[in-house]
Amino acid sequence: MFDPATTALLRAVLDEVCEEVSRFETGARTHVASRILEAAATGNITPENLKQIGREALHQAPSMGR
Repeated sequence: MFDPATTALLRAVLDEVCEEVSRFETGARTHVASRILEAAATGNITPENLKQIGREALHQAPSMGR
């Protein structure tokens, strides 16, 4: 699907965007990961754009006990 460098970038972006989200909040993390993957699949793979997309997705994510 993605080359190793892109996969590493996507993982790093997800970790950065979700740094304050518990690993047990799988709904929120999955939502963010899904949006980041969708963006990357369309060729949108600049770190800045992916982080912005991830942050927006985090705000729309399923409830995290807020």
